[in-house]
Amino acid sequence: MADLHHVDLGGAGLPPLLVLHGMLGSSRNWQSAGRELAQTYHVIALDARNHGRSPHELVMNYEVMVADLIQWMDQQGLAEATIVGHSMGGKTAMLMACRHPERIQRLVVVDIAPKDYFWPAHREEFAALNELNLSNLASRQDAEDRFAARISSYGLRKFLSTNLEQDEAGTWHWVINLPVLTAALPVMEKNCLQSPDLYRGPALFIAGANSLYLPPSDHELVLGHFPQARIAVIPDAGHNPHVEQRAEFVRQLLVV
Repeated sequence: MADLHHVDLGGAGLPPLLVLHGMLGSSRNWQSAGRELAQTYHVIALDARNHGRSPHELVMNYEVMVADLIQWMDQQGLAEATIVGHSMGGKTAMLMACRHPERIQRLVVVDIAPKDYFWPAHREEFAALNELNLSNLASRQDAEDRFAARISSYGLRKFLSTNLEQDEAGTWHWVINLPVLTAALPVMEKNCLQSPDLYRGPALFIAGANSLYLPPSDHELVLGHFPQARIAVIPDAGHNPHVEQRAEFVRQLLVV
């Protein structure tokens, strides 16, 4: 199991809320929304294995990521917590809720459904990352310019470049474990749940109205595994409603 890195975003002494980021993201993606939520919760954002400051591991699947989270909670002395998971983190949160419901106070899943996915765009993103020659890279901006051959979205190019860091000698390297994540992509796109998986506790699924990840046609899938779920659709938001419509996202999450 990986010894996960975490960032405390405030609210010590309040009920614990743990944030799980999406693929190629990190705890940094949740600082703004997390600090707003810290008025109500003790918010801690974690880096998944092979992401951010957490260890690089050879195995990458949802079962080991749930085990990582349980180990981290045990190390912190947390018997249970509210779990907020976005995209890949949402799949981890769904699996944990179904297999270890006693550790979940409340489940919040952000813009992901319990189903298989296959996005050609993800292949383009990983191709762009793997094609990048770090030996002659001048800056993050240089990386973003090179990504443009495969990735049209300015925001996505900026997001991907956050996984690059430069050491004291000026050498660029990936923070993510790119080879393992590339190989694991087909596994990570699969449904994290099996047909018997069920969580009867309180759950909230938040979807971006402009996103294709959790469309209305998937709401029945959600309720089949999470019968107590409330599904909130945020207008004018895509796959990252916690960034694109942060105020409404926070408002929906605080509705109990």
